Amino acid sequence: MKPRLIARTFATLATAAILSITLNQRAQADALDTIAKSGVLRVAVPEDYPPFGSVGADMKPQGYDVDMAALLAQALNAKVQLVPVNSANRIPYLTTNKVDLVISSLGKTPDREKVIDFSQAYAPYYQGVFGPADIKVAGPADLTGKTVGATRGALEEIALTQMAPNATIKRFEDNNATIAAFLSGQVQLIAAGNVVAAAIVAKHPPRQPEPKFVIKDSPCYVGLNKNETRLLEKVNAAIAQARHDGRLEAMSKKWFGQPLPATL
Repeated sequence: MKPRLIARTFATLATAAILSITLNQRAQADALDTIAKSGVLRVAVPEDYPPFGSVGADMKPQGYDVDMAALLAQALNAKVQLVPVNSANRIPYLTTNKVDLVISSLGKTPDREKVIDFSQAYAPYYQGVFGPADIKVAGPADLTGKTVGATRGALEEIALTQMAPNATIKRFEDNNATIAAFLSGQVQLIAAGNVVAAAIVAKHPPRQPEPKFVIKDSPCYVGLNKNETRLLEKVNAAIAQARHDGRLEAMSKKWFGQPLPATL
C-alpha cells in the first residue's frame, strides 16, 4: 500500500473513531431529552429499607425515597416509574441504563464518584453500630470477639470491614435479612443506618438497639450517570426548591419523625 494511501486510511479511521466517541457522548448526555420524549422517569428505589422505601399494607411502595422520586418526576413533567433495587444492584441498574436515577438512601464515596455523579444532598442519614444496652461497645476496638450483622455492599458494611478487622461481621444479602438476624439473636449487634435502628425500636421494643458509635455521617444523594449535566442541573434545582418551600421538611417529619438538620 502506498504511503499516501496508508495515511489517508489512518486519517479516515481516526475521524470515524472520534465521530463514534462524540456520538456516544451525546447519546449518554441526552438523558433529559429521553425522559422528556418518553414522559417517564425511571427511578431505582429501595423496597426493604423503611422509612426510605418499603411496601405498605396496600402493597404499594412508600417511603421518603418514593416521595422524592415523585417530587423529581413532577419537576421534570414526567410520570414516575419505580424500579425496586437493593444495596448491591442499585448502581449497576443505573450504569446499565435500567433506570435514569438512583434514589435509594445512596451515600457518596470516592469510589462511587469514579463511576457515577451525585446531586445535592436530599436526606439526612448516618451509619452506626447499634445493639442492646447490656453489650458495652464504645468504638471499633470494642468489637473484637463480637458478632455484627451488616448488609452486603452497604456503606456501613464496607466501612466497618476496614475499621474493625477483628470483628466477626456476618453479611446478609438484604436489609430484611440483616434485621431478622439481629432480632433472632443470630448476631449481637447490627451495623445500619440510624433510621433502621429507629424502625426496629418502633416495631420490636423487646430488643431495642441503642446507638454505640457512629461509623460515618453520610447524607443521601440522587445518583446519576456520568456526563448528564443537564439532568443533574434539573435535579439540583428541584431539590433546592423543595428545601426552600418546605417540602423536604415535611417529608422528613413524615418519615423520620424529626425536622431536617440545619447542616443538610
